[in-house]
Amino acid sequence: YLDPRHYDKSGLHNSIRKTGAEAFIYSRHLLRTTGGRTHWIGVIFLIPLPATYMASGTFFALLLLSFLLPEPSSSSSSSSAAAAIISRFQEYLRINTSQPAPNYADAAAFLLSQAESIGLESQTLELSPGKPLVLLRWPGTSPHLPTILLNSHTDVVPSEPHKWRHHPFSAALDAMGNIYARGSQDMKCVGMQYLEAIRRLKAAGFTPRRTVYLSFVPDEEVGGHDGVELFAESEVYRSMHVGIVLDEGLASETDEYRVFYGERCPWWMAIKAVGPPGHGSKLYDGSAMENLLKSLESISRFRESQFQLIKAGLRAEGEVVSVNPVFLKAGTPTPT
Repeated sequence: YLDPRHYDKSGLHNSIRKTGAEAFIYSRHLLRTTGGRTHWIGVIFLIPLPATYMASGTFFALLLLSFLLPEPSSSSSSSSAAAAIISRFQEYLRINTSQPAPNYADAAAFLLSQAESIGLESQTLELSPGKPLVLLRWPGTSPHLPTILLNSHTDVVPSEPHKWRHHPFSAALDAMGNIYARGSQDMKCVGMQYLEAIRRLKAAGFTPRRTVYLSFVPDEEVGGHDGVELFAESEVYRSMHVGIVLDEGLASETDEYRVFYGERCPWWMAIKAVGPPGHGSKLYDGSAMENLLKSLESISRFRESQFQLIKAGLRAEGEVVSVNPVFLKAGTPTPT
C-alpha cells in the first residue's frame, strides 16, 4: 500500500527503473475514510511485458502519478473531493443493470455525462439492438503507437433483495465506509476507477503518449456474445490499433490485493449426447440423458482430482485446470 503524501516521486521512479524489470505498472486508487479523515490508498502491479512497452512508457506507469499528485491543501477540500468521488460511484451503482433486463440506457447516459465532464471523446455503439456499448477516447501525443484499452462491463448479475441487509441498488454507505450494492465489486468499481484516475490526471494537465480507450460493454454476465464479442469483430475495434487490454481481476473482500502476473484462458466445450426416445413409464437403455451422464461423471472425477491438489496445498488455484458444467439443455429438437 502506498500513501502518496508520504512517498517521493523521483525515488519511486528510480527504484522501479533500477529493477530492470520489463513490466508495466498498473495502479488503482481507493478512498478510505477512517476517523473522519480521508486517505488515498494506492496499489501497484508489475506485470511482465516485452521491453518495447517499458522503453516507450505506458499509461499505467503514469496512472501511478495520479495518486502521487499533491493532495488538496485543506482538509475541507480533500473531504469534498472524496465525497464527490463516492457520490459519482453511488450514482452509477444505483442504476439497475442486473440481468436479465438491465437498464443499459441510463447506464450509458451516466457514462457519457462523466466523459463530458472529464473532457473525453465519446461514442455509443449499438452492435446488438438495445445493448449500447460506450466507447471513450483520450488522445495521446503519439497517435501512431499501439493504443491502450481499459475495459469494463455495465451489466451485473441478478440479486435477491430480501437476502440483502440494504437494497442491492441503494448503494448504501455505512459508518465504516462500506458501500452495499450489486456491482460494487463486479465490476462498476473498476470502471469508475478508470474514470477517476483519468479525471485527476487531466486536471493536473497530463497528456498520455499513447491514446487511451475506455470501453463499457454490455452482456458480459450472460456470455458477452452481444457485447465484447461483437465489438472485437467490428471495424471500430480494428481501427483502434489496440496494443494491450486491461479488464477485471479477482475481487478482494479486504483492503489487501493479490498481485497476478498471468491470465487464465477459457476453453468452452459443448458435449452433445444422443439416444433413442422412449415413454416415461418404461425403462430403456441408451437414452440421451444416460449417455450424457457418463461424460458428466468423467468431468466430475477430473474436477475433483484438481480440487484435491489445491486442498492439499500442492497446487495454487492458477496452476490447475478448473472445469465447471454451467448449462444443460435437453429434449427433442423441433423446428420451433
